[in-house]
Amino acid sequence: MTVSPDTPAKQARRTGLPLGWLGLLPFALFALLFLILPTMNIVVGAFQTPDGSLTFQNIANLFQPSILSAYWISIRISFATALLGCVIGFGIAAAVTLGNLPAGLRGPVMTFSGVASNFAGVPLSFAFIATLGRLGLVTVLLREWFGINLYSLGFNLLSFWGLTLVYLFFQIPLMVLIVTPALDGLRREWREASDILGATGAQYWRMVALPILTPTLLGTFALLFANSFGAVATAYALTGSSLSIVPIVLFAQIRGDVLQDPHLGYALAFGMIVVTGIANGLYVWLRAKTERWTV
Repeated sequence: MTVSPDTPAKQARRTGLPLGWLGLLPFALFALLFLILPTMNIVVGAFQTPDGSLTFQNIANLFQPSILSAYWISIRISFATALLGCVIGFGIAAAVTLGNLPAGLRGPVMTFSGVASNFAGVPLSFAFIATLGRLGLVTVLLREWFGINLYSLGFNLLSFWGLTLVYLFFQIPLMVLIVTPALDGLRREWREASDILGATGAQYWRMVALPILTPTLLGTFALLFANSFGAVATAYALTGSSLSIVPIVLFAQIRGDVLQDPHLGYALAFGMIVVTGIANGLYVWLRAKTERWTV
């Protein structure tokens, strides 16, 4: 009689060791060291004085006019980039999934979206300065060939709308990546049933498709909002300290500004955690709701 060798599952049952969970150990350690512990350190530091005593003064200092203004600018930029990213990204995703475009076009669009959604920081800032800066390629060509001076017309790359334009470079592709599977999940039977019942294309989108996609669209809006709200490298490399958004103010406090108050920086980071946590929580909740229809 041949005795079959023990499988890992049998060995795990015999020894009691959760061998199947060992693959998650590197991820758990990474999350603990670089996400959970730093976050807890920020939360604790937001409620401490330099000598370690408990205080709520750091949170109260967040209501200073300059800090409230920084939060307001960040919220406006995040809202604008999330809204525009959702609208433009949805149009691109709908074109490549439901439009009559060549089938081979979808692959390059999705590949570019995957790359562009992670392209940020100093390289992205330099790319826009070289393209739309005062001596950028597009700026010079428009001025020399067509007599159009963007900066005379009021455009400024180092401004609210300039930073919004730069953020859209990674916000739009991220929207494409997230909403494309949701559009693929729209079942053909739903459209066929609408056609049989005499519904027009507009009625199908208004009464069937958009209600199903609404949780995904709202959830992606919340995710794009959080993605923009926490971005710092791109904004700092592009504008320096000329545009006081929360991440730049936070960077100045943690690095050590003239006030030498790093615990105010912890409080600023705590406020950002609250804002982005609410946005990401909405995304997860709305995403779970829409999966009932598209899975």
